[in-house]
Amino acid sequence: MTDKGKSPKIDTSVDIKSFSKTRDLTGWVRHLFMTVAVVGALFHLYILNINPIDPWVFRSTHLVFGAVLGFLIYPGWRTRSSKIHVVDWILVVVTIYVGFYIFVNLDQLLFRFGVSPTRMDFYVALAGLLIVLELTRRTSGWMLPLLALLFVLYVFVGPYLPGILHHSGYSVERFVTYIYGLDGVFGVTLDVSSKYIILFIIFGAFLQMSRVGQYFIDVAFAVAGGLRGGPAKVAVVSSGLMGMMNGTSAGNVVATGSLTIPLMKKVGYPPRFAGATEATASAGGQLLPPIMGAGAFLMAEIIGIQYTEVIIAAIIPAILYFISVYFMVDLEAIKQGMKGLSRQELPQLKDMLKSAYLFLPVVLLIYLLANGFSVILAGSLGIVACLVVSLFHPKTRMGLKRILHAFELGMKDSVQLIAVCACAGIIVGVIALTGVGLRFSSMLLSIADHNLLIALLFAMVISILLGMGMPTTAAYAVAASVVAPGLIRMGVEPLFAHMFVFYYAVISAITPPVALAAYAASGIAGTDPMKTSIQAFKLGLAAFIIPFMFFYSPQLLLEGGESVGGILFAAITATIGVYLLACAVQAWFFGKKASWYSRLLLLAASIMLMMADVTSDFIALGFVLIVILIQTVTARTEAVSRVTGQEKKVKM
Repeated sequence: MTDKGKSPKIDTSVDIKSFSKTRDLTGWVRHLFMTVAVVGALFHLYILNINPIDPWVFRSTHLVFGAVLGFLIYPGWRTRSSKIHVVDWILVVVTIYVGFYIFVNLDQLLFRFGVSPTRMDFYVALAGLLIVLELTRRTSGWMLPLLALLFVLYVFVGPYLPGILHHSGYSVERFVTYIYGLDGVFGVTLDVSSKYIILFIIFGAFLQMSRVGQYFIDVAFAVAGGLRGGPAKVAVVSSGLMGMMNGTSAGNVVATGSLTIPLMKKVGYPPRFAGATEATASAGGQLLPPIMGAGAFLMAEIIGIQYTEVIIAAIIPAILYFISVYFMVDLEAIKQGMKGLSRQELPQLKDMLKSAYLFLPVVLLIYLLANGFSVILAGSLGIVACLVVSLFHPKTRMGLKRILHAFELGMKDSVQLIAVCACAGIIVGVIALTGVGLRFSSMLLSIADHNLLIALLFAMVISILLGMGMPTTAAYAVAASVVAPGLIRMGVEPLFAHMFVFYYAVISAITPPVALAAYAASGIAGTDPMKTSIQAFKLGLAAFIIPFMFFYSPQLLLEGGESVGGILFAAITATIGVYLLACAVQAWFFGKKASWYSRLLLLAASIMLMMADVTSDFIALGFVLIVILIQTVTARTEAVSRVTGQEKKVKM
């Protein structure tokens, strides 16, 4: 017992070491890893802000740093030993040589690669491709490398395939050097990785090492921890905030779920629901501006529009997603009669307010981005701001050691995304080389017969299938190359088309049967992975509907010069819609359990309210009134039955 019978305060700090699959380096290898990581982080900041160099050299060096660090810390097979195998050292040496070869022969390679490569060019490019595939396998599993190899196989079997899959074919030398060039591995995906993703991962590392990120979690606990089912609501808020800076949904689950999932179980949430809530919130963080898990940068680069256009369009849909998840956990808390954590267990809000200056790095970042400053400048100044605000208090103060550890953590956390962006470049390169993307667009047009709804349904299914088992960035890159062009050819605005496929690439992380975020959460919650993914699918159901709203309620994307009144009306009706959706999923409405037919009516009403159409809104209102009438009649019938039953007992 604590003094005066008070409950001890919960420890809101997050420790993810126990969930890591990386080596625990020691001795001189540990110092080598840290040195390479710090030099790599400083190299990127220097090139991005002070001294730009040739894009191919910069991206190849970016990949070299990621691969060297990856082979040092990610084992090639399951083993309890943290000793680095001789194979890993060989891969490190080959990685450095490939990068050095590009740097030394750059002027010639610009004309030779993909056109008339020498024998040595071919060997170097082949080694580079194998390094990318192996690094991706180690960091992200087999799914993405196998998909890349399937596309590679298509290059060589395409001449023997019929119909839209047929192409004239390419020699091995030309293909390998083309793919390991600026149109493949070092194309748009690795460009975004080297310029934006790594910058914001380093920013996230500084947030963590300066305890600014921890402050977000503490504030979430102080505000929402005492509400009914408080830890679940904390998970929704904190996982969303941290997830927008983390390029992988599963990684965010591990980072924040190690704290929130046990606390959700503590207040009464079933373990499966706790894991699903964390997975759904963590995946949703990738949809939340201003960073969107690096997806916004990639989208802006592919479409060729201003970054601010992407984040402005994403604001209302992301808010609707999190409101939906919030309603889901709140209704579950009501059904289960849950309470929140006691105030004695939570951080004090007044103490949090004293440290409100810790929000300054994020406020500065948003201000700079909203006012048209470059993304690189905003991210770099955000890093500096983290360092500055940390100096105001001894607990947060970053000395030289913590600064170096922040650089190291940033590079370490970047390895997986560097790998998947490079591997996604292989797929994007094959699509560009063979023209299969345009052929697929034609197929989509012919199947849909110019019916937009049918085309969107096909695009949804394909985007989810392509994204299963892959990190979000890679999933979106592939879907954007295969699916989005077909929608654009049907007359859909490029931003709408890319936002559509981006949403489904993100929620593939919680879509059975391969739901990486849900699987990661199930490991922490100690539940069945498949059942957890099904529960996460239910909680994130709004994300399957919201993308269709881009076309039927374009006001929600703040596009097209809509009036403020029209945007507010669409947002309010959509919010009511996501609430009714939560009621339908949770089978709870009007203070009572809802029957299956009431749930169907609520589901139909929710979808109609999400469309910016007055007629559909009135129809939805009619459905809701019918459900209220059903609930009222049912409640009275049950009350009469109870009274009658009690009277019979008295007579007996």
